[in-house]
Amino acid sequence: MFRISNTLVGTLNILTLLLSLAGMAGSAYIHFHKTDCLKVLMYPLLFGAFFVFVVSVLGIMGSMFRINEALYAYLLATFFVILAFMLFTVFALFVTNKVVGQKVSDKGFGEYKVADFSLWLQQYVINDKNWNDIKSCLLGVGLCQRNLSAAGVGCCKPPVQCGFTMKNATFWEVPKTGPAMNDTDCFTWKNKENKLCYDCNSCKGEVLANIRNQWRYLTIFNVCVLILLTSIYVLGCYAIRNNRRNQHLVYHPYGINR
Repeated sequence: MFRISNTLVGTLNILTLLLSLAGMAGSAYIHFHKTDCLKVLMYPLLFGAFFVFVVSVLGIMGSMFRINEALYAYLLATFFVILAFMLFTVFALFVTNKVVGQKVSDKGFGEYKVADFSLWLQQYVINDKNWNDIKSCLLGVGLCQRNLSAAGVGCCKPPVQCGFTMKNATFWEVPKTGPAMNDTDCFTWKNKENKLCYDCNSCKGEVLANIRNQWRYLTIFNVCVLILLTSIYVLGCYAIRNNRRNQHLVYHPYGINR
């Protein structure tokens, strides 16, 4: 007869199995659809979902079919998965805890500067290879041909402090006296559609802000998974004890301990 902990472990592992499949599907969607130029969630989501999938299968085998060897492997694997999730969550909190957005218009758009973010995030974006890949993707999806939102301000418009005059969505006129402020972004801006402000610090700041937001969503997801995995881990310990008791009753039908 199934005891309640075995049933709960099996049920919760079916839930984590479905979540892991959803995570792998989300990673595949990001890879095959060019919807996320940053792809910052793709690999953490894929690897995390894969390990949760393996652990869930072991948990289901051990609890539903009362295979102690599978449960022992499940508990060991779960321990390392919990540890990995904890370390990654702490790391994600550490690299996303520094940001300042300055309101630059009555529309509430924020301009971000690279220096507003953690050094790790800066190095992730600023290195030539990553930034060239990101810039190519932004151009490929036609970011600045869409209706501008907060996500496109830093890349598609010159900074407000430059004092440029807007002629249309992508063409800005420089004052005859030059930019109002001696800012490198003001001189980096080009009216060409493949240039605009894609090499500006304000554009890199927008990308960093997007990365920060995605990692924060991933951190919230990690905390939820951690709570669920820890609960299942405790129940798994009880499931092993129940399996032992069931095996003991098979060998000692009268319940006599030796």
